Amino acid sequence: MPVHGGTEETRGDDPRVVRRVDDVTGALEQLSDVLDQHEELEVVLHRLCHQVVPAIPGADLASVAVLDGRRLRTVAATSDQARDIDHVQYDADAGPAVEAARTGKVVRIAVSEAALRWPPFAEAARTASVGSYLSAPLFLDEEFSGSLNLYGVEGHGFSELDAALLELYTTAAEAAIRQAERHRRARETAAGLRTALTTRAVIDQAKGILMAARCITADEAFALLVQQSQKENLKLHAVAARLIDQACRPSP
Repeated sequence: MPVHGGTEETRGDDPRVVRRVDDVTGALEQLSDVLDQHEELEVVLHRLCHQVVPAIPGADLASVAVLDGRRLRTVAATSDQARDIDHVQYDADAGPAVEAARTGKVVRIAVSEAALRWPPFAEAARTASVGSYLSAPLFLDEEFSGSLNLYGVEGHGFSELDAALLELYTTAAEAAIRQAERHRRARETAAGLRTALTTRAVIDQAKGILMAARCITADEAFALLVQQSQKENLKLHAVAARLIDQACRPSP
């Protein structure tokens, strides 16, 4: 994987390493709190961007890029600067965000070293006063994959440790978001089933009223409800509920 530049590395027993790990752990705990709020995925990714920036030293901007077919798009970012640099890469179909998303590998590079490989990206980054770039792949499911991208103003703002921490963060975030999405979909399915059961009960009750009142079969009663639904351009459930309400009203 492309790994260039970088700050002076630190030992595993260095207090700075412990502090950085604590920062990443804290960001993951904040993300967990967000997931407990059952927010939409793009809102979660927006919060993810804002939480990862203070957790990774040297990060000043962040964005999340996702693959839409073969093309990338930015779904969350901490600033318009990050979006602008992302879009330059998409237009050129080349750059570190594109490479990280498509190869599934971490990309760490100083902008000064990217000019020959990705000229449009390097120019856009320099214009935005960005000197360093770090990206990790982000995979949530078969339909949602891309990259989490960090931009730093320093020329060598990211170290190998930072890359490892970002990869740790994205791996844990992926698992947490996937689990939250499964729970959200299960809740939506359960709610849909409850609604379907309630609707079915109301329609069956309305059919029973028509069968008793007109001495007709269940199929004939259902056909009458469907006919009235189409005539008034109302949902079948609404027609059935109205019939029940009318039948339950006391006689004048």
